Amino acid sequence: MSAITVPPSSDRASTWDRVRTYRPPNRYLPIIATAALFVGLFGVGGMRYDGLTDPQVLLSLLIDNAFLIVLGVGMTFVILTGGIDLSVGSVVALSTMIAAKTLELGWSPYASMAAVLATGTLLGLLMGLLIHYFDIQPFIATLAGLFLARGITYLISVESISIKDPTFTELAFRTVYLGDYYVRWTAIIALATVAVAAYVLARTRFGRTVYAIGGNEASAMLMGLRVAATKVGVYVISGFCAALAGLLFSLYILSGNSLHAIGMELDAIAAVVIGGTLLTGGRGYVIGSLLGVLVLGIIKTLISFDGTLSSYWIRIITGVLLLAFVIVQRFATRRRA
Repeated sequence: MSAITVPPSSDRASTWDRVRTYRPPNRYLPIIATAALFVGLFGVGGMRYDGLTDPQVLLSLLIDNAFLIVLGVGMTFVILTGGIDLSVGSVVALSTMIAAKTLELGWSPYASMAAVLATGTLLGLLMGLLIHYFDIQPFIATLAGLFLARGITYLISVESISIKDPTFTELAFRTVYLGDYYVRWTAIIALATVAVAAYVLARTRFGRTVYAIGGNEASAMLMGLRVAATKVGVYVISGFCAALAGLLFSLYILSGNSLHAIGMELDAIAAVVIGGTLLTGGRGYVIGSLLGVLVLGIIKTLISFDGTLSSYWIRIITGVLLLAFVIVQRFATRRRA
């Protein structure tokens, strides 16, 4: 029987010192901060309100915010390049109207979904071309897209249109059970979107080019990277994600309305920034955006459990968090400089 070799006490001490002094890379610190904020809010709420610690509450956060998670994924791509997309909320509303109107006209659910996704992608392509080839500021180009998409919703109908298609309704309530708990397919689609986006950003040339453009677009061009295709591509992705988010929103509320999703683009931007993505571009992760959405969701849940606070407190707290994260980002970028 062979003897077990015990490392010298000095080696064990040095290993323990390394463990104690380990610091995660700086690029992960914003995600860690957002995760800690979420855990802290969840822990405080669990101590104050009975039932908040039920695992179904976490699953319900995913179900209720599936559309915002997908919207945040598309916004992350855009902000990583140093851009912004103000049109996504209107594209969500337009998607709900297209889905509701085409189903009312007798289209099959799958043809209706294809029309929604094609429209969002086309709008994203249009704005990407305007921004890159006509050198229009993203704020202006996407603001025009916001008014265009919202105007088209009013052309389709000024009244709310209910979705009564049986196949669409069945998709809306399709459920996956996890023991005593459940999650809807909309949440699974949102998580799959996050996983695909994380892979694209971390493991593909397109993703590396996105980060390079956000870091320094001129340097990216000198390196021979496909800057034009990538800048247009991120807005195509944002448009597609906005259309997909619109479909998930349609499944969530089973109606189309020209007044849907007013201000949702600001919620998406807030979630991305709270998730640690720099507004100047070049640094951030879609996992952080997912955590940012969950932070906003847990704030709404806490206010709902409290029952005495107005819903306006959601906006106030979101504004305070957004301001705090932007200030931290500014100090971090100045320190690096």
